[in-house]
This record gives sequence, structure tokens and C-alpha cells, in this order.
Amino acid sequence: MNGQTIIITGGGGGMGSAMAKRFAHAGANIVIAGRSLETLEKAKTDIEHHENQVLCVQMDVRKIEDVNRMVEETLATFGKIDHLVNNAAGNFLVNAEDLSVNGWNAIIDIVLNGTFYCTQAVAKEWIKTGHKGSILNMIATYAWGAAPGIVHSVVAKAGVLGMTRTLAVEWGNKYGIRVNAIAPGPIEGTGSTDRFRGTEDAVAKAKNSVPLKRLGSPNEVAGLAAFMLSEEGSYLNGECITLDGGHHLNTQAFNYFAKK
Repeated sequence: MNGQTIIITGGGGGMGSAMAKRFAHAGANIVIAGRSLETLEKAKTDIEHHENQVLCVQMDVRKIEDVNRMVEETLATFGKIDHLVNNAAGNFLVNAEDLSVNGWNAIIDIVLNGTFYCTQAVAKEWIKTGHKGSILNMIATYAWGAAPGIVHSVVAKAGVLGMTRTLAVEWGNKYGIRVNAIAPGPIEGTGSTDRFRGTEDAVAKAKNSVPLKRLGSPNEVAGLAAFMLSEEGSYLNGECITLDGGHHLNTQAFNYFAKK
């Protein structure tokens, strides 16, 4: 990844910062974007492998003006964009009948709309310059299944999966742009793990729902992401790779999400 430039939304922690660190150690220039500049700056100190390798961009993926500014600042700093990782997300637990319009719109706006805004803004730059970049979307296995208590996230992630496959065909054919996705299972140290499985009993249930009887690590996600963006993964297009220890094969896997 020497000399390549990679944008990671939601890059201030969890899987985002783990991927950023992995790419940086492989020689890439990194742009981490998120709403808290303090969080981004703190992550930068852990990610940066050499001076001026990491650019922090405070932005909100729901605001197209912020997205365009992220692209502009990346180009001004590093001169090009090679890859985009759409990792920004949001979620909360609620019964579907109790979900407010604002709650629904908030998650759809971050996960589905935000992913498209970033994807389109970066792709427009590639189309203009003829660069054959790649995009990696972070989804979830419930995008093609079900998970009680998070209908807003299920619908948003399913939309991103459809977007991934559609743009892989459309832009792959016309421009050579690749679009792929990763569907992680329960991952330690991530927002959903902390929020939904914070008690010892909940963590035990989550681990027990995985055939391998453990949570995944952000570094495992980062390793897969590095392969998918690399030359070795350059024939991957329109693919969603599941990294969940067999979690999605358990028909009761998401029962711990259900709100009583």
C-alpha cells in the first residue's frame, strides 16, 4: 500500500482505527473522518507510522457539504484517493412499534445515505481522472437476515448491500471501479458490542451464539480489509465477505438483540 491514499469514515475507534493502523503500517496515507475531532486526533497518535501520514477530517457523513470538503482536503493534502472505506454507522435498540420517525431517519441517514454520499463524491473524482479505485462498505450479516430490535439498522445495511452489488456492476463495467463489503460478526471493542452486550451475561450469550465461542477482533477485520483493497484482491468485485466465526449460520444468533 506504499503511497496509496485511503479514506476511512468512522475512523476514530474500533474497526475504523484498526483498519487505519493496518493500512498505515503497510505504507498508505490515511484520512480518518468523523464527528469528533478530539477522538480523531487521539486515534491519529496510535495510527501514524511516520510524520504527516494521517489527516483528520471533522465531518458528518449526513451532510453532503462535509463529504465534499473531506474529498477536497484529501486531494489537497495527498493529491489523490485510492480507496474509500465506508465505516461510519449508528445503531440503538428499540422495539419496532416504538421506533420514532427521528430514530428511523437518523440511522437511515448515517448508514445508507451517508455511505452513498461518500461513495458518489469519491467516485466522481475517479471518473473525472480515470482512476480505478476501490470502495469497501462495512455492513452486517443481518442485511440478508433478521435481527429483532434494530429494524432501522437492518434496513439501512440491506440497502448498502444492494448498493454495493449494483455499483460493482455499473461502475466496474464503465470505469473499472471495484465495490465490495465486509459483514463482521460480534467484534470486541466496537460500539455495538459495548452498547448491546455490555453486561457479562450478554457478552457470554453473544460468545455462545458464535460457533467458535469467541468474539472477533478489530485486527481480524483490518486484515481482511487490507487483502480486499490490495492487488491480491483486485479480482474481487460486488462481493460481501462474512467474518463472523459462523455466527450467521446459527438461526438464533441475533436473539440477544431483542428488546424485552
